[in-house]
Amino acid sequence: MALKQHLNTDRRRFVKGIGATVGMAAAGTYLGFAKSAQADTFNVNMQLGWIASNGQLGEVAADHLGYYEKEGLSLTITPGGPNVDGVASVASGRAQVGQLSSSPSLMLARSAGIPIKCVAAGYQQHPFTYFSLKKNPIKTPQDMVGKTIGTQGTARILLRAMLAKHGIAYDDVNVVVMGGDMGPLMNGQVDAVSGWQSNINALNILGDQRVDMRLWDSGIQLYANPFYVTDETLQQHSDKVEAFVRATAKGWGWVHANPQKAVELLVKRYPNLNVESERKAVDVILKYVFNEETKAGGWGTMKAVNWEQQIETYAKLDQFKGDVPTLGDVMTLDILEATKADRPKVG
Repeated sequence: MALKQHLNTDRRRFVKGIGATVGMAAAGTYLGFAKSAQADTFNVNMQLGWIASNGQLGEVAADHLGYYEKEGLSLTITPGGPNVDGVASVASGRAQVGQLSSSPSLMLARSAGIPIKCVAAGYQQHPFTYFSLKKNPIKTPQDMVGKTIGTQGTARILLRAMLAKHGIAYDDVNVVVMGGDMGPLMNGQVDAVSGWQSNINALNILGDQRVDMRLWDSGIQLYANPFYVTDETLQQHSDKVEAFVRATAKGWGWVHANPQKAVELLVKRYPNLNVESERKAVDVILKYVFNEETKAGGWGTMKAVNWEQQIETYAKLDQFKGDVPTLGDVMTLDILEATKADRPKVG
């Protein structure tokens, strides 16, 4: 009962945050792809769910190399943040393409009545990880019992899903809501802290004492950085979505072949990023973008069975506001199928 009460609290917060988005979607306020001043060029505003970072290496490279221009597109990358409702931006038509940090956010939005759908997966596996120290290692979910785990407020559901999958009661773990600072782990306030493996700046403090337990390896297998569009965009502008995916895929293929040059382009575009940290992070990122799945299916590939498992996990945890979304509600393989010849098959 305690677990369900916690889950309902998180769900109510999510629903409150997207209520305005549902209203705009119901009103049908979609702007679609806008033609630019340059003949036969369409503006694509890509709305992020967070500030621009190394997750945009491929898009920055594709833009710099003219891949979008060759497809008849002009790309704008709009950063998100804690006070930006990226889903609302896409649902209202202010942006034509969106990217979320995690696939469950898309499923929850769809259940709440927002007609958005995933068309490609930026990261094949989610980098979300629980970090501990060698002197007190947490290598399995069972190791968390009786321990204090620091995690972000929005990530509590990930911890609950993992514990539930392994038959561990939520109350058997002491959960502390915090940011991504590793200081509390180093000074013993918590036994583990959650974050992304690609966040090199935050992880530097742990040095060689770091122990990783990935959410993916613990059985909760989510996609990170999923690309999504509205149903209406898919219906009216599927050719533009295909063009965007082709150009983006080629950009990431170039990053795979030229990682350090790609970092230079990224930092040139976003000077607030630290070039040395990005040089260390790029290899980690590429291992999430490309693996055996992309070697077979090409950049951005995703599997229906993976989405089905995610839907089932969240349904069991009573996370959906409305009806449980179907596979066809939350994702489509049509864009990937249409672009399969042009997406780099790199492992």
